[in-house]
Amino acid sequence: MNNVFVYCEIEGTKVAEVSQELLTKGRKLATELGVELHAVVAGTGIKGKVEDQIFPYGVDRLFVFDGEGLFPYTSAPHTDILVNLFKEEKPQICLMGATVIGRDLGPRVSSSLTSGLTADCTQLEIGDYDDKKTGIHYDNLLYQIRPAFGGNIVATIVNPEHRPQMATVREGVMKREIADPAYKGEAVYPDVSAYVPAEDYVVKVLDRHIEVAKHNLKGAPIIVAGGYGVGSRENFDLLFKLAKELHGEVGASRAAVDAGWIDHDRQIGQTGLTVHPKVYIACGISGQIQHIAGMQDSGIIISINTDPDAPINKIADYVIVGSVEEVVPKLIKYYKQNNK
Repeated sequence: MNNVFVYCEIEGTKVAEVSQELLTKGRKLATELGVELHAVVAGTGIKGKVEDQIFPYGVDRLFVFDGEGLFPYTSAPHTDILVNLFKEEKPQICLMGATVIGRDLGPRVSSSLTSGLTADCTQLEIGDYDDKKTGIHYDNLLYQIRPAFGGNIVATIVNPEHRPQMATVREGVMKREIADPAYKGEAVYPDVSAYVPAEDYVVKVLDRHIEVAKHNLKGAPIIVAGGYGVGSRENFDLLFKLAKELHGEVGASRAAVDAGWIDHDRQIGQTGLTVHPKVYIACGISGQIQHIAGMQDSGIIISINTDPDAPINKIADYVIVGSVEEVVPKLIKYYKQNNK
């Protein structure tokens, strides 16, 4: 009882990367709390095909719900699976991805269990809490940390009384690390009909369309990102040329996306992607907290900006004071001459 649970999303029989990232974090939280890490996955034809994708992350117990109508995802059956399972197991923490599925499922489960839910967390930690109003001291609560009020502050949210403490986390925020390739926990295969009533299957998915990603920003070792200071769509062409020379990808801040200079799927930040490249070249990006939340863990940060006092310069390893039109063509020329 009172263990840490992670809801694992699947596509067919493949476990989502965000779920494996949360298993990594869940393992650390469970170890700190001295409890077990449990996971739950639901789908069709998944028995014997998902266990090896989950156990190496340090999962002690895996609940596999395998039945017709559980894939593709629909709200009602998955909600009832978690609600009924959590009533039995009484976990203290539940983590799930801040994905289309997680943003639909999380609120339904937390509402049914009258527990709290913090969306889009950027950090998860264990800590104590003193309620100044009641004078009650709480040990080992989940600190659910996320930007708030448009990213102007970072809020730490706790849920002292209700369980489970639920949080969603966007893909790429946590690092995915295998605890032990040979780690073997216990697999449990519950009877789906005992958790899901027949009327839950009233909604059926008739057709699904999945588009392959046009880029690999999340896995790119080098990212050249542009902000409003780039100035125009044409100037973004310079960033694409530089990225090509560096064998990297092009990203952008929300301001550049809102200006229509680049596609939304390249947006980095609180409302976009979270990336961890070895080198991040920020061109004309002021460095608002919303953007920094999505790239602050980059290995080396290089800032190109006309403003020497731009906020991003405070976290940059190297600062080049100048405009994109001045600096980027020189970088392109240099790498063309020196790239082997």
